[in-house]
Amino acid sequence: MTQRWKQRPPGSNWGEFGPDDQRGRMNYVTREKVLQGIAEVKEGITFSLSLPLDYPGGNVLNPRRSAPRIAATIRDGKSAGQQNFCFPLAQDNPDLTDVVSDDVVLMTLQYSTQWDSFAHIGSRFDADGDGKREIVFYNGFRFGEDVLPASLKTNSEPWAKYEGTEAKALGIQHLAEHGAQGRGVMLDLHHHFGRRHHAVGYEDLMKLMGEDRVVVEKGDMVCLYTGFADVLLEMKKKPDAKLLHETCSGLDGRDDRLLQWISDSGLAVLISDNYAVELIPTGLSKPRPSALMPLHEHCLFKNGIHLGEMWYLTGLARWLREHERSRFLLTAPPLRLPGAVGSPATPVATV
Repeated sequence: MTQRWKQRPPGSNWGEFGPDDQRGRMNYVTREKVLQGIAEVKEGITFSLSLPLDYPGGNVLNPRRSAPRIAATIRDGKSAGQQNFCFPLAQDNPDLTDVVSDDVVLMTLQYSTQWDSFAHIGSRFDADGDGKREIVFYNGFRFGEDVLPASLKTNSEPWAKYEGTEAKALGIQHLAEHGAQGRGVMLDLHHHFGRRHHAVGYEDLMKLMGEDRVVVEKGDMVCLYTGFADVLLEMKKKPDAKLLHETCSGLDGRDDRLLQWISDSGLAVLISDNYAVELIPTGLSKPRPSALMPLHEHCLFKNGIHLGEMWYLTGLARWLREHERSRFLLTAPPLRLPGAVGSPATPVATV
């Protein structure tokens, strides 16, 4: 084990879980935290926390992320070139009744309900202490050694031009291998702010938690219900970019006290039904250099806190409020896809 950095970013926890750690604050989700989550199950009612994975529709939220494309696999042998869908396995033998369907999907891993890995956001930071900024990721893992871009491939489909990217370290499989199960805690921003476009800072959050009597403890998996996913569903896969960028609340990543609370609370992950958990600022902050997405930098790069985005929290949030509860069992593994920097998710909450 070798420490990969001589200086770590201010406000970071690099090295807290060891020089080779790739799980970050999921290390706080221990067996005891899983049991705490299980203890919150009183009714046996489950809630799916995923949008349909073909939402939001189109690519106005992010022009680089496209909706899933599903196609049939292709037969070989005597049936070469035929689609392997509704395909009688023995067309010449009426005594064999099997019919098979088999398909393939091309999808952007962070198009819809998703997890971000720590390889999703890095920073240009002087980890070597030599006065030069290099591209590094959580715990000092390096561009070109641990997180590898692909070489350009000519004469290929646009999606395959850079095929072969790999997060040799910090890939999403580490969250999957943990299990991503523990005690969830709901913060109902929608109840307090409705669909008002509002950057929620530290003072807002403390007031909200006080009024709702919500307590966040070390190792909790914190969910933020803003109503944004409801707006997406109402648009029926024809999203209005202007409206989406002007609706619902999100965390204020420029609020230093809020970022400090995220660190001090010991929360394991941050999850929201909106596009980025934080409201992305329209310009850089001072002093510079600084991050365009400061909450992403604080969580993914500095402190090993996974972010979940565009989850569907509506039914769960409403049930919890009706029953004066805020805690539940959350089970939310991503795909165990080695080397990927993000993953779709189909989380389940049990109350």
